[in-house]
Parts: sequence; structure tokens; C-alpha cells
Amino acid sequence: MSRRDLPIRRATVTAAVLAALILALGGCATTGTPAPDTVPGAAAPGAALGPQTLTVYAAASLTAAFDDLAMLMEQQNPSVEVDVTYDGSATLATQIESGAPADVFASADEKNMTVLTEQSLVGPATLFAANTLRIAVAPGNPRGIETLDDLAEPNTITVLCAPQVPCGAASAALLANASVTVTAASEEQNVTAVVTKVAEGEADAGLVYATDIAANPDRLEGITPAGADAVVGHYPIGVVAGSRHAAAAQAFVDLVLSEQGQAVLGAAGFLAP
Repeated sequence: MSRRDLPIRRATVTAAVLAALILALGGCATTGTPAPDTVPGAAAPGAALGPQTLTVYAAASLTAAFDDLAMLMEQQNPSVEVDVTYDGSATLATQIESGAPADVFASADEKNMTVLTEQSLVGPATLFAANTLRIAVAPGNPRGIETLDDLAEPNTITVLCAPQVPCGAASAALLANASVTVTAASEEQNVTAVVTKVAEGEADAGLVYATDIAANPDRLEGITPAGADAVVGHYPIGVVAGSRHAAAAQAFVDLVLSEQGQAVLGAAGFLAP
């Protein structure tokens, strides 16, 4: 079943997002970055896209925003179905290196994208969003956790992303800057797993993105740790080389970079790139 057949399931979608969706019904998104002439198979501006399934690989922290953007893409292009796979950026990059048939890659860090662009596995990448970290706790903060030091307490069960994952690398930098050593109860392969463990009571706290707190208002409470503004994750996006749907892939990238796309990302809590 396509997303266009499903109701919008997030009641927290803001007026800016609804406005973007309504505007989208009138035509294609206005893009801030023109489609490069070098994209193989690129359609002329405004050209209709034929029936196809577009495969997008995106960092787990993009789930809420990219679900909305996929819906918007399908509304603008009724013959296109957008299939988004979410996981840790390192996992997705490895899959693309192994030949996974992705059309678009959106990473939560520049490191994993650079690995692919340097091998010419992804075309030129563009930054489209930024994110910062929060301490995630259960609603009401029953353990009274307030600082990074609290995460290092022996009786505090803390979960973190694995170091090779963007949220793990950011967490390591944040903790190192604060001279705090945390022995994690587990190291997860994507930020969604950290969210789940804290939300389900398997952990007292974890380090997640600000957008994860915004996407889970009934399941998590967020605390802004000291130094969070010095550790900012930047998100790049690009068309996967050899994509069989290059025109649609570029159209999706253009949508993400457009004013409409940026409104959706901003509503989800992302910062400007």
C-alpha cells in the first residue's frame, strides 16, 4: 500500500507543514538548487515522471520528516511511489557500497557521505539540515537526571549509539568535551534503538537528537546538556550513482532542499544546514 493511500498519522504536524502540503497540490516544489545537468537520465524541468518506485536510504533520525517529504513527493508526482529505508548512516553507507539498489542517500553526518562520494558511488552531496543532542529521559524525569555527569553514575542505566554511528560519534565528542566517561549499558546501531530503550523503560537515559525528542513528546523528555551547541551534526543528501530513477531521485533531493522541504524539516525540529 502506498503512502498516498494512508492518512497522515502525526497529529503534531505544524501549520507550516500543512501549508507546504497544500501548496504542493498545486504543482512541483520550488527548488533552491537547480538539478545538475550531469545527472544521467534527468528529466527536463517540469517534466512528468513515469510510474516507478523511488528508493531512499535515510538516517534513522530523519524518519518523521522524511515520511512527510515522501508523502509530499507522491502527492506532487502521483505515478511515483517513495520507499524509504531508515537505519544508521554507517549501515546504509555499507549497503550502498555493497550494491544495494538505492536511488537517494541522506546521511546524518558528512563522514559516511564522504566515504561514498570519494568512491563516486554518490553524486555531489548538499547539506540540507543540522541537529544537536539531548539527554533523553522518561516523561517526568523520574530519576532526576539533569547533567552529563548524571549519566556516569553507577546506578544510572545509560544507552548510547555505537561510536561508528553519527549520533554515537557526536555523543562521544559531547562527553569528551565535558570530561565525562560513561559506561554504556548498550551501544546501539541507530538512534531509534536508543529512543526505544529509554521510552520502554529499559534504560534510565540516553543521548539522542533534539528531533527525536520532538518526534516523541509523549514518550520522552529532553534535557539540553551543557556544550550541546558545540557539537552539531550536519546532514548531506545526494543521488546514488547508477540510479535507475535518476530524474525522480533528483526531484526528491530538490524537494528536500526547497522552501517546502525546509519547512517540513524545520517543523520536525531540524536546524538550517
